Amino acid sequence: MELIKNVVVVFVIMIIAFIIIPLPAFFLDFMFIMSISVSLIILLTTMFIKGPLEFSIFPSLLLITTLMRLALNISSTRLILSNSGQAGKVIETFGTFVLGGNAIVGFIVFIIIFVVQFIVITKGAERIAEVSARFTLDAMPGKQMAIDADLSSGLIDEQEAKLRRKTIQREAEFFGAMDGATKLVKGDAIAAIIIAMVNLIAGTIIGMVQGDMAFSEVLSVYSIATVGDGLVAQIPALMISTATGMIVTRAASEGNLNQDVKEQFLSQPRVLLISGCVVLTMCFIPGAPVFQIVILGSALVILGIMLIRSARLKEQETIKEDLDRLMADESSEVDYYRNIDNVYNLLGVEPIEMEFGYSLLPLVDEASGGSFIDRIVIFRKQFALDMGVVVPTVRLRDNGLISPNQYLIKVKGEEVARGEVLVDYYLALDPGNCTGIIEGIDTIEPAYEIPAKWIAEGDRDMAEIYGYTVIDPISVIVTHLSEIIKRHIHELVTRQDINTLLQNVAKFNPAITEDVIPGIVSLSDLQKILNNLLKEGIPIRDMESILETLGEHGVAIKDTDMLTEYVRQRLKRTITRKYTDGSNIKVVTLDQEIENTILNSTKKSEYGTYLAIEPQLVQSIVEGVTEQIGKLKELVGQPVVLTSPVVRIYFKRLIDQFIPNLTVLSFNEIDANIKIQGIGVIHAKE
Repeated sequence: MELIKNVVVVFVIMIIAFIIIPLPAFFLDFMFIMSISVSLIILLTTMFIKGPLEFSIFPSLLLITTLMRLALNISSTRLILSNSGQAGKVIETFGTFVLGGNAIVGFIVFIIIFVVQFIVITKGAERIAEVSARFTLDAMPGKQMAIDADLSSGLIDEQEAKLRRKTIQREAEFFGAMDGATKLVKGDAIAAIIIAMVNLIAGTIIGMVQGDMAFSEVLSVYSIATVGDGLVAQIPALMISTATGMIVTRAASEGNLNQDVKEQFLSQPRVLLISGCVVLTMCFIPGAPVFQIVILGSALVILGIMLIRSARLKEQETIKEDLDRLMADESSEVDYYRNIDNVYNLLGVEPIEMEFGYSLLPLVDEASGGSFIDRIVIFRKQFALDMGVVVPTVRLRDNGLISPNQYLIKVKGEEVARGEVLVDYYLALDPGNCTGIIEGIDTIEPAYEIPAKWIAEGDRDMAEIYGYTVIDPISVIVTHLSEIIKRHIHELVTRQDINTLLQNVAKFNPAITEDVIPGIVSLSDLQKILNNLLKEGIPIRDMESILETLGEHGVAIKDTDMLTEYVRQRLKRTITRKYTDGSNIKVVTLDQEIENTILNSTKKSEYGTYLAIEPQLVQSIVEGVTEQIGKLKELVGQPVVLTSPVVRIYFKRLIDQFIPNLTVLSFNEIDANIKIQGIGVIHAKE
């Protein structure tokens, strides 16, 4: 029983022993037949597999079969030289058949077989394996990135990602092993040539010196032995070399070789029809074999016509099947939704969706070379570093109902933005200091809604020389998506996301999470506070400081808005870095009268604090803010309104209704070493 389990080990040891131990002619015949059989099995196996990894033991088999052929060659040479050229029936049969009564012609045919085996098959298989190994190893990083991108975008799960990574690793190991194993085939061919020359020359010398045969008889006997021995070695070697070439060229195939040849070679019936007509015209060449040409040409024409008719019938059947399937689907769909539980499956919405017109699909489809998913992955990583929160999966879909060049961005199932890009053009933005004018299609940049132009690829270099900012279509879409996500991230952070953030903090500081959540602040209140911060663009990466602040003030204060203000003051270094240039900040401040009015207008209820200001006064405050912000925009890119700490939250809530995304800070949210430069005061307009 143990012998059966370790049959390969026993076989390899036995082969090595054949090199030393003399073999009788009968057993040598058996081993030669086994060598040919094993080689044939390997060749046929490589023709029926779909991919190289289905026959991953091939490099090891290559070593074993090469060792077996060399061992048998050595044993047969021992018999040829010591037994007057008699080395068994297999060698004698092959040698006699090839020589065919003419030693010179037969030996020339034998040499040609050697040349074909060594120069064409062996060298070709070696080169294919070498190139495949190099390209497989070079492509590994790109394949790994593609798997990470699919995993991050939700196209595959973790289990599928692990399986793909393992497949890539196995492919690299396989082609690396094949690159080295093909050197064995080359060495085997060289050794076979040397052994053949030894058999012929040494055998002739021994036959003349030790035997009593004539020279012609010696030459005949040892020629048969040499050719026979070479053939029984080279026929298996030829099959193994062919199998080597087969297996390293199966990477791009989806079926076995028989299926691929039949499907792809016969996939163009018009080619067969035209080829048959061309072959038939060869009948007009003087002296041409008309009978053979007519048979072959007619066969090609008839086959082409039959395939064309078959394709038309199949197309009609496909149309009929599609119609039947459509009717069946409608019926089955009605039956499916009779179960009310199945209707509930339609109610879920994706956090973020993007829908594309058909012209934009090549930008998104990785199979077409699109890099959109990779760009989303990079943005997700950077956003997590900047804001401390992970962007959820972005679902990508095609939409045949919108313009081919349009795309839609949806948040929780509702459209929040749309844009239009031209795939073969570049977007040129004028930063205000361009030295020339370039022709293009006028448009509006979708992310920041500023005037721009779509320019042809040939005008790109000139536009950059003039000073335009030139952006490719994918960057336009990614930038727009990133701005939408920044604007709506507070809507996308779920209770589960908050829980994941807390678990991440608990890995390094479990005491703070256990102390604050949910004992002092509930999970729902923490979500409100974090959403308040994200809504105003404040990063929440420093979760430990946020939780410590809530632990300090959450016992006495239950108003989430006020707790948010305390957290903002704790994060003043982060806020200072975000809104200053490192040394000073230009701001407009609120008139003391407006601040007093806002404070006196605050009303408290059981649901929180709200403002009760007359509409006329609100209008005058908004007009004053608009006037000062207009002046500030001329000096800085991002206007900032500075208020006292107790007023900031109420003023922000008031002004957001009229000027969304206006940055409102309090004095306590700016570091003491920052120089505050007031360039205006907001007064209520009379």
